[in-house]
Amino acid sequence: MSKPDFNRHLEEDARLVMLKELAAQTNYTLNETILHRVIEAFGHSRSRDWLRTQLRAMEELGAVSLTQAGSVLIAVISPTGIDHVLRRRVIEGIARPSAGV
Repeated sequence: MSKPDFNRHLEEDARLVMLKELAAQTNYTLNETILHRVIEAFGHSRSRDWLRTQLRAMEELGAVSLTQAGSVLIAVISPTGIDHVLRRRVIEGIARPSAGV
């Protein structure tokens, strides 16, 4: 796998990790600080700027909506994002969940 392909794979996997964690929340919402800890727990040791770039990409894909609270981004999973996590639709740019969601 070439470096650009591997970087894309890492981005798509981190996006899926974030979507799954958002879907697991009662209110489907988390702030970037918590999401940063979540992706680190799954082996994605990246900067806060990198995380924000991924969140904005997911917003462009229609998987989340973002709001700003002071200097922190708040993410809310969208119905489209939930459908992706539940394997009812595919969002290109986000890894597909395994069959054993």
